[in-house]
Amino acid sequence: MSGFGALAVDDILSRGSIKDADIAKFRRVLYEDGVISAHEADMLFRLNAECAVKDPAWAALFIEGITDYVVFQELPQGYLTATNANWLIDRVSKNGRVASRTDLELVVNVLDKARWAPVSLVKFALEQVKHAVISGEGVLREGRGLVGGRISDGEVDLLRRMLYAFGGDGHVAVTRDEADILFDIDEAIEDAEPNAAWTDLFVKAVANVIMATSGYAVPSREEALRQEASLDAPEQQTSVMAFLLSMVQSNLSSVKDAYHSQTAEERALAQLEHQRIEIITNEAITEAEASWLANRLCRDGRLSPSEHALVAYLKNESPNIHPVLLEAVGRAGFAA
Repeated sequence: MSGFGALAVDDILSRGSIKDADIAKFRRVLYEDGVISAHEADMLFRLNAECAVKDPAWAALFIEGITDYVVFQELPQGYLTATNANWLIDRVSKNGRVASRTDLELVVNVLDKARWAPVSLVKFALEQVKHAVISGEGVLREGRGLVGGRISDGEVDLLRRMLYAFGGDGHVAVTRDEADILFDIDEAIEDAEPNAAWTDLFVKAVANVIMATSGYAVPSREEALRQEASLDAPEQQTSVMAFLLSMVQSNLSSVKDAYHSQTAEERALAQLEHQRIEIITNEAITEAEASWLANRLCRDGRLSPSEHALVAYLKNESPNIHPVLLEAVGRAGFAA
């Protein structure tokens, strides 16, 4: 990159800190020709990794610069291929774990800005939250004193952002890879005090999979997974489970009209859109099948609070779902 040497990068790396004045110079040089090169991108990663002290403005520049490079300058522009996703994952992680919260924010931003990205990238992002919830460790838990087996409202919000980002502007149902991680998280926290924000997200995401598997056209993820205005339990509720059941009934009822039975034309267009995404990203999308979903529900022989709320909703509302899922819901309801 022209002019990069003038920024005395070696001196910055030697002192191990990035100052506000450095960031202003970086921004000017990085964008003076409107293009971020592969060398510049690698240097941004090196600075981010090796400088222990960074001005607060650094994170925004780093995330913006790498996003511009990988989404808008690498081909195909606006999309992320499996190769480019692997390049990003290799640089932000070690042994499958992100090195910092800034690295994770970068991944989420790339997912958000890309028109389409491979499922492997959102799976990688979701796995970071799953690791934090199960182990109580990682960049999401540093200095927060949170133990494994519980999920915080902040982590639920982060999961929702990731699911929104991958869904983009299209009407793409939650995939099997995504749902699998959500089920894993739910199993990990089933013995903890129920979290209403988590139940709201989990039930809506799994309901989205169930409806898509049963032949329904799905709304955008923002509509399907949006958090309701309040998750506070009213004073008259006699138990946590009663509150969860009431909340799920109300919250899912507010979005159920967004689903409708697919016409043959809609089904064909949805299949073509999936094929187009797979061709562009060079990675297959694994859709959730009814038999897989039925086996995941109540897999350990008992219902978690969130699964209990989902099953209760499905039994009460009786949507026209796939026979295999209908049978599974019946078994799960009986087990409950």
